Amino acid sequence: MKNIPHLLPLVAALLLAGCATALPPLPATPETPSQFKENKEQWTIAQPAEARDRGTWWKAFNDPVLDELVERAGVNNTSIQEAAARLNQAQALVRNAQANRLPQVGVGAEATRGAGANTANGATPATLLQAGANLSYEVDLFGRLAGLRDAAALDAQSRAALLQSTQLLVQAQVAQTYLSLRAVDTERTLVQDTATAYAETLRLTQRRYEAGDVAELDVIRIQTELAATEAEVFALSRSRAELENALAVLVGEAASGFSMAPATGSTALPAIPAGVPATVLSRRPDVAAAQASLLAAQARVGVAQAAWFPSVSLTAAGGYASPDLSDLFRWSSRAWGVGALVSAPLFDGGRRAAGVQNAEAQLDAAAASYRGQVLNAFREVEDQLSALRLLQEQGQAQGRAVTAAQRASAIAETRYRNGLVSQLELLDARRNELLNRRLAQRVEATQRQATVLLIRALGGGWEANGAVTSPARPVALGMAPDS
Repeated sequence: MKNIPHLLPLVAALLLAGCATALPPLPATPETPSQFKENKEQWTIAQPAEARDRGTWWKAFNDPVLDELVERAGVNNTSIQEAAARLNQAQALVRNAQANRLPQVGVGAEATRGAGANTANGATPATLLQAGANLSYEVDLFGRLAGLRDAAALDAQSRAALLQSTQLLVQAQVAQTYLSLRAVDTERTLVQDTATAYAETLRLTQRRYEAGDVAELDVIRIQTELAATEAEVFALSRSRAELENALAVLVGEAASGFSMAPATGSTALPAIPAGVPATVLSRRPDVAAAQASLLAAQARVGVAQAAWFPSVSLTAAGGYASPDLSDLFRWSSRAWGVGALVSAPLFDGGRRAAGVQNAEAQLDAAAASYRGQVLNAFREVEDQLSALRLLQEQGQAQGRAVTAAQRASAIAETRYRNGLVSQLELLDARRNELLNRRLAQRVEATQRQATVLLIRALGGGWEANGAVTSPARPVALGMAPDS
């Protein structure tokens, strides 16, 4: 081992000459507005009916069936399972990148037989037995391995955020599909009730026709209305079947074995506190994922730049070597060796420059993706805030239309029974009432859909005191992850 001191100056000089590769600056990111354009007073002060855990935001709708469906989807949905598997894959790559920074130790045994100048007996065939251990370690002078580790860790953060984004997406899809099914049930009940009323009118008109009070045309008209209304019931039943099958897929079950009874009761319409735009960036997991991907791309630029510097590897091996198995582990058969290797390419045809250019292009693409994600997040919140505001006003106007249509229908019914108006006027009044009631129901259903979309756009739930928590803790831009 007397040769070891001769290697130390070389290693020390390399250590002193080493320096960490500087990361490139991040591209400019969108400026966060101070408030939402549609953030009226009712949205800043509105609070949910009771304290809700941000992970169970759907409970604000106060519907036990919806609660059960979302819980089932969280366990069995295939998209969530796939995202979880990809997170596990990313975490394994982090462990692999971390392992490359540690010394590599191995043991081995070898038996060779041959003849030549290197054998003990010259040209006579001889056997050489060897057993020992070896150690290798790459000195990460310029941060290449650390950069790979950091990039892998940021990729894992991105995958964790994407898993939470997938969970939020599936929860929102379950809520939207279920609420759509509830809306179809309500509308179908409304149309069925109208068909029942038409059937009663048909019986009355048939008796009057048989008594000679009305013409056959009156009977045919009411038969036409009844048949058209019954056709609407079948169309709504078809829509319901499609929504039921979609729910089956979302909860991870076969559509053939999944069914839901017609809805009863009502679903609450919660008020959602929007907060300020800055909170959206900390709450939305897709924004956190894009941010982590941006930082990972930045780290990979540093890795590509480190390829221009020399690489240093230390090796050591020790063991025994003997031509006879009985003498293999004798002290006199011991063998050892240590070494240090410094390598640096002189000419590579532009491969390293191309690697840096590729990494910088990936950084620019990641920055553009992050900017787009942020801008889209703000747009989605603004869309749903304006939708809810306008839907509330539309619902109030539609409610007045329903009240007027119901009054007109009742008056027409009375006047028709007294022979003061024709059947055409009665049917027109009833048709108008049904249309306005269905429109009112659809506005209410759209309000619930917009509420779910607003919750998703905000990144999930909220706490009763207005504080929010981030589903995936994003790394502050410009900071490297923890070592």
